[in-house]
Amino acid sequence: MTRVALYLQDSHDLRDGLDYVRYAEEKGFEAVWQAESRLVRDAIVPMAAYAAVTERIKVGSGVINNWTRNIGLLAATFLTLDDLAPNRIICGIGAWWDPLARNVGIERRKPLTAMRETVTVLRRLLNMERVTFHGEFVHVDSIELDVVHGRREPRHVPIMIGATGDQMMELTGEIADGAVLNYCVPPEYNDRALELLEKGARKAGRTLDDLDRPQLIVCSVDPDHDKAIETTKMLLCQYLAQQPHIAKASGVADEVVHEIQSILGWPATREQIDRAKHLVPDELVHRITASGTPEEARAKVQEYVKRGCTCPILYSAGGNVKLLIDTFAS
Repeated sequence: MTRVALYLQDSHDLRDGLDYVRYAEEKGFEAVWQAESRLVRDAIVPMAAYAAVTERIKVGSGVINNWTRNIGLLAATFLTLDDLAPNRIICGIGAWWDPLARNVGIERRKPLTAMRETVTVLRRLLNMERVTFHGEFVHVDSIELDVVHGRREPRHVPIMIGATGDQMMELTGEIADGAVLNYCVPPEYNDRALELLEKGARKAGRTLDDLDRPQLIVCSVDPDHDKAIETTKMLLCQYLAQQPHIAKASGVADEVVHEIQSILGWPATREQIDRAKHLVPDELVHRITASGTPEEARAKVQEYVKRGCTCPILYSAGGNVKLLIDTFAS
């Protein structure tokens, strides 16, 4: 693997995250991606912190949603991040998911139209254009990023869509700089994803090679194989219960998901997770994550690379993050 990235969420102290990112940069990692999924830790504040304490590593949102930030604010946010770390910022954006979106009052109707409008206008604003656009979701009248003090030139901020469904994957191939491929899926999931990306790319006169395809991969590394598997089960049971789109993409049996959901509340407690984790089969852990000894984890990640992943984004399920970084250091 010539490219590798780190994924951080909320299982660590935020200041420890700064140490992890600096260490990843030292070990040759290309990028760090900050999650924004549950109502826990937003992506933008950590991204700014990571950018401020590093010199080379790229910093991406993995992924924010296109519903909760006004398009002007969204563009200004990524302009600001690019001011902090020029040419190192990546905008990873997705269509969010229910029931979380619904529970905070967001109706995710026509997600393809909403995403197309967001990406179209965001790209034009970051290109420092004056934009008038009246769509179904995005309405702007003669606005631009009105930089007075600072760089006026267009900003190079790749826009990557975190797509799950077939139609969103195809749209990604058409309008985005690339896809943030999903985690908690087997390597063969990528075969269909690449077909859809290529189909979308052809609509825009492009090829699959024009699209970057980093992929989130849940990774638990420990010299003790069984301990690594146990750590991953704690993470998986929470994802399967709370994020139906992940469970569907994983191919997990409905009865397993329903039983886990019957135990876990929202937010889940550590006690509930400990009660539910045994319901996650070992076979599932091996099929959809890179968990085990360092050698086992490297071999599994390589399977995703062989199926079209251009840059593994390693999501530490827990345990020793620096050991994970060392395992994949260039």
